[in-house]
Amino acid sequence: MECSYFGVCGSCNNYEGGYEAQLERKLLDVKDDFNELYSGEFFVAKSEDSNYRSRSEFKVWHMGDEIHYAMNSKVKGEVLTIDSCSMVSKHINHFMPLILDEVKKEGIDFKLFGADFLSSGDDIVVSLLYHKQLENEWKNKAQAIADRLNINIIGRARKQKIVCGNDFVIQKLLLDQKEYSFKYIENSFTQPNSYVNEQMLTWAMDAFKGKNGDLLELYCGAGNFTIPFANIFNKVLATEISKSSINAAKTNMELNSVTNIEFVRMSVEDFVGAMDGVREFRRMKDIDMSSYSLESIFVDPPRSGIDEESLKFVSRFENIVYISCSPQTLKRDLEILKDTHEIESMAVFDQFAYTKHLEMGASLKRKA
Repeated sequence: MECSYFGVCGSCNNYEGGYEAQLERKLLDVKDDFNELYSGEFFVAKSEDSNYRSRSEFKVWHMGDEIHYAMNSKVKGEVLTIDSCSMVSKHINHFMPLILDEVKKEGIDFKLFGADFLSSGDDIVVSLLYHKQLENEWKNKAQAIADRLNINIIGRARKQKIVCGNDFVIQKLLLDQKEYSFKYIENSFTQPNSYVNEQMLTWAMDAFKGKNGDLLELYCGAGNFTIPFANIFNKVLATEISKSSINAAKTNMELNSVTNIEFVRMSVEDFVGAMDGVREFRRMKDIDMSSYSLESIFVDPPRSGIDEESLKFVSRFENIVYISCSPQTLKRDLEILKDTHEIESMAVFDQFAYTKHLEMGASLKRKA
């Protein structure tokens, strides 16, 4: 990736030597960290070397009468103004200067402090963030911009959200020669790197192929993994605490004509308590647990990993696939799971190229 801001922008902090060199540094660190737990080969999901992010957030910086996009500088406390970003998709890069020009032209740049972009192959949502409440005049001007550029614009201020068009995009992914459609909603978690996401999903599906019974998924989000898993298991039971994510997951079921998933809106801790009979939950009353043969479990927890009681629950399953956004907490949890399970395979997913961040996966099977 060629970027004139390397060395001054605080976002890309692992760029020396180019893409392959930064990936090799990450792989060496991972192999060193996990060598006592796993001695096999790592599956490596590489990123495209530029224009790989379909979701991005920028500051909007005011300099006199002019406005610019900005990122944190490598120098602590300083801000770097930018005209473009080599990380973001070509679609986002195309619209970045147009948005600022139109906002300035319409006179709706006052108190504007941020711009977030969410893009699919042929659609985009631009969220404009303000330090002031937005009036009807703002909506009329923003709608005019949306119409001229044929995009979706959202205005956000404190306790306020105004939508001009849609607040979502539809992303299509190709997995095992089958196309899937996913509704990605503005201001909610989505996988930022679609190319790596396809590889991550394919690896996880391959890890479960040939496994018997049904699947339990914890931390299912909007169904990024759940929907494809439904095509390799008889039934899937999935939990998620976020109401908006559950609603999006149900929409994604419909988009992909999937009917064999049940979603439960509960925290993992409450779900584990319900399964262990600690207390009853009304949200479980329509779930017939006796109809499930749960031998496999999939977990994709937050950066903090899995709490102690929930990890004990996970260890009861024959097959475990664990996706982690933190190698440190993955290692911590695998140190516990190794007492009951063998690690069959591991993977690294380079979602955030040119940074030191790396996502990982582990597939485990209960010891004989």
